[in-house]
Amino acid sequence: MKLLNRSALSVRPTQSFLDWINALEPTMGDDDLTLGDVERESTIYLIPEMDTPEALETFVHERCVEILETELRAWEEDERQWPETLDWSLFQSFLRVEHSYLAIDLDDETALEISDVDDALLLDNDPA
Repeated sequence: MKLLNRSALSVRPTQSFLDWINALEPTMGDDDLTLGDVERESTIYLIPEMDTPEALETFVHERCVEILETELRAWEEDERQWPETLDWSLFQSFLRVEHSYLAIDLDDETALEISDVDDALLLDNDPA
């Protein structure tokens, strides 16, 4: 086990975000995604260690548009389909945040790797 010098931020969708996703490709009844479906795709962000709720709120507020863009892009690549205004209000409407003070790596065998995030990592690239 290794203690990372990071905190973790779990970003989970709200019903408003789910409604936006389902409106992208309207379906009939049982074909709509549920919150459970979308939560299985939730993202964990490693962030600097945060000692106070105020520091966390400031950090998230400063990065809210970047996080929103990442979350929207994971479901829709075409930015023309995104909500018109990406701001703190939309962030609060679309996402809820859960914070963990500690981040521990339980994988004793594989070294951590660092890669830049690009669209290919966020999109489903199954060759089906």
